Amino acid sequence: MTAPAGGERILVVDDEPDIVALVAYHLAKAGYRVSTAASGTEAIDAVRRERPALLVLDLMLPGMTGYEVLEQIRANEPTRDVAVLMLTARREEPDRIKGLSLGADDYLTKPFSVGELLARIRVALRHRAPAGEPPAAFEADALKVDLARRSVTVAGEEVHLTPTEYKLLAVLVKHAGKVLTHRQLLLEVWGSHNATQTQALRVYVTQLRHKIEQDPARPRLLITEPGVGYRLKDT
Repeated sequence: MTAPAGGERILVVDDEPDIVALVAYHLAKAGYRVSTAASGTEAIDAVRRERPALLVLDLMLPGMTGYEVLEQIRANEPTRDVAVLMLTARREEPDRIKGLSLGADDYLTKPFSVGELLARIRVALRHRAPAGEPPAAFEADALKVDLARRSVTVAGEEVHLTPTEYKLLAVLVKHAGKVLTHRQLLLEVWGSHNATQTQALRVYVTQLRHKIEQDPARPRLLITEPGVGYRLKDT
């Protein structure tokens, strides 16, 4: 296997020594630099000190849950963009939805395949890598968005958006094809997040669909990912 460029640092957070040893061994063999932590507090300190590219994070940790670790990482500006892959024995759908909603990049359950873990890590790192210039224009179905001109048209007709509607659409365009969590959208559009703003986001998504979708009741462009967020279809 080709070693990853730059040997990105990965922090493995788990209180099971056998799991830590197994994951750390295969990550090092694949060319990554590896650090470990056995508790949530150790993980927070290590993230702030070492700025890893990615965390492999267990949910059931002593003193602080993996959810709480994830929330702190995403709430802190210097660590907000660290990729997080949750690796846990918690298999229930509500647990997966909660982890992804809080900003995890992926969720893998134990027992796991080392090959799948490495593949998912590569994908998570690629998605978190600094992007190039955002697209100057976007086109799908009848929708056309020109970010340089701040122009939005549907079937050739200009669409008038409020400033917030336009900002929401621009964020979705810049990440077209990717699922953006409620938290990510709220941070990028409103600069903060809480339960009230999540409801406001749903309202704005509905309003936006009525302006850019040919059939808002059956959206083809602005897709809901249940329990997680939204995705702008790019094909």
